[in-house]
Amino acid sequence: MPEKSTSTRAVFLDRDGVINRALEHDEKPYPPRNLAEFEIYPEVPAACAKLKTAGFLLVVATNQPDVGRGTLDQAIVERIHAHMTALLPIDRVEVCYDAGLGQPESDCRKPKPGMLLRAAHELKIDLAQSWMVGDRWRDVDCGHAAGCKTIFIDRGYAEELQQKPDFTVKNLAEAAEIILSSRGK
Repeated sequence: MPEKSTSTRAVFLDRDGVINRALEHDEKPYPPRNLAEFEIYPEVPAACAKLKTAGFLLVVATNQPDVGRGTLDQAIVERIHAHMTALLPIDRVEVCYDAGLGQPESDCRKPKPGMLLRAAHELKIDLAQSWMVGDRWRDVDCGHAAGCKTIFIDRGYAEELQQKPDFTVKNLAEAAEIILSSRGK
């Protein structure tokens, strides 16, 4: 007897600039350095709840290169993630600690799709029916590489997109409305 497909839809979320306020210097985003600097955007809890109620898995996929560069302690990132998952209905957090800056990278560092592919394999996610929401070109390119639809949250950073997202919005609430209105299409 053939095995029944249990594939599900997911919304992959970048962390800094999507879930929480990124720290900005010279129009470039940076992660919070500690839990006190971690500020969830006001619209995020309701947007996540709506997506979860609609049956989407919520998977955070975040590059945290400062850990690989030795300028941020991994324990701080893990504390931030524990706090975030206690407040939001996140199903999984995928983190890539690769330093970047020309150093050898694994397949997990966005724009490579490794974090999305791993979560999809382990959670039986249908990537073609899933979404990647991010605030940087790496997020959009990662979503495209994984075969997801993409939503770019434009925070006005001094950074060019490499590929065109499917949608551009101002925040996660707007992204959630697009996702929810696109179900079944």
